[in-house]
Amino acid sequence: MSATAASNSRRPADFQTTRWTRICLAKSDSPEGRLALGELCAADYEPVVACLHSTLRDPDAARETAHAFFAQVLAGGKITHAEEARGRFRHYLLGAVKHFIAHQRESASRLRRGAGATHDSLDAEDAPELAATDHSSPALEFDRQWAITVVHRAMEALQLECVLAGKSLLFEKVEPVIHGDADPGYLAKTAAEIEMTEGALRVALHRLRQQFRQCVKAEIAQTLHDPAAIEDEMQSLFIALGG
Repeated sequence: MSATAASNSRRPADFQTTRWTRICLAKSDSPEGRLALGELCAADYEPVVACLHSTLRDPDAARETAHAFFAQVLAGGKITHAEEARGRFRHYLLGAVKHFIAHQRESASRLRRGAGATHDSLDAEDAPELAATDHSSPALEFDRQWAITVVHRAMEALQLECVLAGKSLLFEKVEPVIHGDADPGYLAKTAAEIEMTEGALRVALHRLRQQFRQCVKAEIAQTLHDPAAIEDEMQSLFIALGG
């Protein structure tokens, strides 16, 4: 996503004030609620596909099923049981996907038996508990893609901050090493290219890394009710990324 497109969807200052507010808004049957629900679906599309791919083993079937899942979510216009008291939206969402797959298989079985199919809600009461205690491959793949998505969106937010601060070139040059190691040769070459001393570049890179970490925390905070859970979710993210 370009910095311009990112600015149209959210600004860095929005992060700290959107903890659960988009999820709560998505429950309302209103234009604003449907917009919020659509934003949530877009943000979680790839983690759902990763989970379904692990289950179905067919990438095309995974995406088709993801489309069906989100179509049902969007058609419903609300997320009934995603409650602040339950804590983490990703747990709710993973549970909802599991129930969707189970209901699809049950419906297919009924059709084979000639009994017809029934429509079941995505919002089964025990969905979050299923997701929170399941350590199967689909759950691990969901978490891995969730972590990748969080990092990607955090990097977009950092890019926007740099654009607004007039540091687009700096971001472009150091983006590859913001969340990784940078050898002295790379730093020396980059410093020369943007007419900075190597020492000044090291300081700037350190600050960008701090900003990036805050962007990751802000992204995570949006789907947590309890701010105290942010560090736990950060650890979950590192584990999901294999770190």
